[in-house]
Amino acid sequence: MMRLSNYFLPVLKENPKEAQIASHRLMLRAGMIQQSSAGIYSWLPLGLKVLEKIESIVREEQNNSGAIEIKMPTIQPAELWQESGRYDDYGLEMLRIQDRHERDMLYGPTNEEQVTDICRSHLRSYKSLPLNLYHIQWKFRDEVRPRFGVMRGREFLMKDAYSFDISQDAARIAYNKMFVAYLKTFSRMGLTAIPMEADTGPIGGDMSHEFIILADTGESGVYFHKDWLDTNMVTDISYDQDLQPVVDSFTSLYAKTDEKHDPANCDVDSADLLNRRGIEVGHIFYFGTKYSEPMGAVVNTAEGAPQPLHMGSYGIGVSRLVGGIIEASHDERGIIWPASVSPFDVGIINLKSGHEKTDPVCEQIYQGLCDAGLDPLLDDSSDSSGAKLASMDLIGLPWQVIVGPRNVDNGVVEVKNRHTGEAQEMSADKAITMLAEQAGAR
Repeated sequence: MMRLSNYFLPVLKENPKEAQIASHRLMLRAGMIQQSSAGIYSWLPLGLKVLEKIESIVREEQNNSGAIEIKMPTIQPAELWQESGRYDDYGLEMLRIQDRHERDMLYGPTNEEQVTDICRSHLRSYKSLPLNLYHIQWKFRDEVRPRFGVMRGREFLMKDAYSFDISQDAARIAYNKMFVAYLKTFSRMGLTAIPMEADTGPIGGDMSHEFIILADTGESGVYFHKDWLDTNMVTDISYDQDLQPVVDSFTSLYAKTDEKHDPANCDVDSADLLNRRGIEVGHIFYFGTKYSEPMGAVVNTAEGAPQPLHMGSYGIGVSRLVGGIIEASHDERGIIWPASVSPFDVGIINLKSGHEKTDPVCEQIYQGLCDAGLDPLLDDSSDSSGAKLASMDLIGLPWQVIVGPRNVDNGVVEVKNRHTGEAQEMSADKAITMLAEQAGAR
């Protein structure tokens, strides 16, 4: 619930010269972020609201999958990474620092070592398993060329989860659970994210999937069977007799990133194989005992034998998703937010603020929507009607209610759907009822 006269929304009329892709350009123009330094941004009120809505969906689906939330620090001791053998291997992307006692520290780019240290300190028996711990925390990777706004920044908000199991078979169940949780997460955000066999990179391991949303500005080349575009993945989820998710159906159709695609060994007919660009918004890995063995994360089996923990890790780029959703959903006028992550539910535009007839109608609609549990933004500013309409299109709220003197004289207001562009005239009371019903149907 907010009036624009009391809000901080520094929209820009011109396209910023430094912005090369749509999401970066629109986030700056819509007053969502401001660059602090290369690849590092302040999140302004509108951007923060979207970020928090995405974070909330991610958290709910992690909790639904059985993962348990913790919070690990951003600054980690170098000795943990030295134990795992990754400290020297990770490269220049790791920001290495020293504290006042000259102890080597680092700003965490990921948390495999930190969470393994937690579990080796507390897990003793197979009876404590399975276990999946996650957190949503800021990360830092010192990209040599940060670009594209939040899509490839140096500081970013990430959800990372880590599973611990007694065996490879048990770890496969954890992997499948998170696979399904990811499909549900992205579906709730209005995205079709295709799971693709992918390279494991510096995380390591021998099984990995990236979740890719298609966009012309994507950094990855992807190859996939055309049937992926017609697959309703969430409704097709199946479960075995033990109520564990089965994901083989999602990996039967060909889908690989360019690192994994081999034209000579691709069995898909050329007429059915699509080559597009995509944005990675999630990545899951199974890497067995890669970290538990060198770090001594061991539990006793039912027979009393020591067993290094089988582990997986599962990342979602929370802040990257803000840019990814914009890349997938915008037009020449601005952003088009899916309702589930929109910063406000409805934008009310008073075309003539201070007018004796439009003001009370706007107040009626504003209060009615608030009473119905919606979160409206009322543009009660003194800007011109053209500027107000352009700004509301730019920030991309799903619905607009446009209130002008002429329509008010006729007893109606205009309700516009930002996605379709369709507009209807109706009474203020009907507008409140219709928008409340739309929100209830989500």
